[in-house]
Amino acid sequence: MKIQNVLIIGYVWVEPNSSAAGGRMLQLIEQFLKQNWKITFASPAQKGEKASHLKALGINEVSIELNNSSFNNFIKELNPTIVMFDRFMMEEQFGWRVAENCPKALRILDTEDLHFLRKTRHQQLKNEEEFTTEALLKSDDAKREIAAILRCDLSLIISTFEMDLLKNVFKIDEKILYYLPFLLDKIAIHQQKKWKSFEEREHFVFIGNFFHKPNVDAVLTLKNEIWNEIKEHLPKAEIHIYGAYVNQQISELHNKKEGFIIKGFAENAKEVVGNARVVLAPLRFGAGIKGKLTEAMICGTPSVTTEIGAEGMCGRLNWSGFIEENFSDFAFMSAELYKNKSMWKNAQETGIDIINYIYDKEKIGPSFINKIKEVQENLEAHRTQNFLGSLLQHQTLQATKYMSKWIEVKNSVQ
Repeated sequence: MKIQNVLIIGYVWVEPNSSAAGGRMLQLIEQFLKQNWKITFASPAQKGEKASHLKALGINEVSIELNNSSFNNFIKELNPTIVMFDRFMMEEQFGWRVAENCPKALRILDTEDLHFLRKTRHQQLKNEEEFTTEALLKSDDAKREIAAILRCDLSLIISTFEMDLLKNVFKIDEKILYYLPFLLDKIAIHQQKKWKSFEEREHFVFIGNFFHKPNVDAVLTLKNEIWNEIKEHLPKAEIHIYGAYVNQQISELHNKKEGFIIKGFAENAKEVVGNARVVLAPLRFGAGIKGKLTEAMICGTPSVTTEIGAEGMCGRLNWSGFIEENFSDFAFMSAELYKNKSMWKNAQETGIDIINYIYDKEKIGPSFINKIKEVQENLEAHRTQNFLGSLLQHQTLQATKYMSKWIEVKNSVQ
């Protein structure tokens, strides 16, 4: 088969050390590079200092503009065989231009996680409401994101929970969905031997990007609801809070006397997590797969989290630690896991099983590439069967096209 020409339209530039989304994107890029495919990464975002140098991997980097017809010329000249949108917002902005200028290109949406699920949960939490699928069905964000999924030839869904939600609640045809979790290396015996022992590790740790609202809420929850109780069980314990883009609200929680230490950006996240004895992640809303929790397992560090934290991540396997909803139970089990060596070792071994069984890239990577080729070979029939998608493509192309052209003209006269 001919070498593919892949265009990735990124919501942001790739920052694997700042967020799980950045790591996810690098995993997908790695799969394409294995096939010797030509890759161009384009984004309308400003490039930050923490962004990866994709050029070093042989990837062409291009800055693009929103609501600007210069993109039409760019994509016509590039003439990609595959266009992958990083999050649904990029499909909304550029999908109609891709469909109009490169109609034969396979359009893939990498959802990262279902944004409408995270936003609806956040809103219901603020309103002190129980989470319901009815609220999802009423959500305007859901309508936007589901429309983007329908317009694409294939959407990559990161968790089993989200696959079930799309199929059973939103009745999306499984043919346009593809379950693709993180693509990770198996944890080999020689890696396990390099891990620090139970006795060599100390402290609790939380790590997460603070642009991400669930992480801000989780740290506030740790400080206000959980940490004092953990200190009652373990008076000398400390928790170290790491993450990119620490804001003032988080900085002000720093209290050395209480053992609540704000550390900021971690240059080497694996080292930080590998030195800790337990990862804490009391996530009260969110979606997708939590990179902090797969990273904990990769480093041999058990964790305590919530149902939302562990959602769709471990299949039928037990969790690598504990899943607790009640704050007092969360604090108690965190202290138990920290003190009890045999409990801790069992949790560590469960984490190895989860990574090696569910996230093995040598097993799931080739299946993903085969799926792409299969859809490409029957693209016309695939699109004909997705009638709602073609209907939405037609309607959106008309509406978005003229709105975008209006914005472009408006910008040009200012």
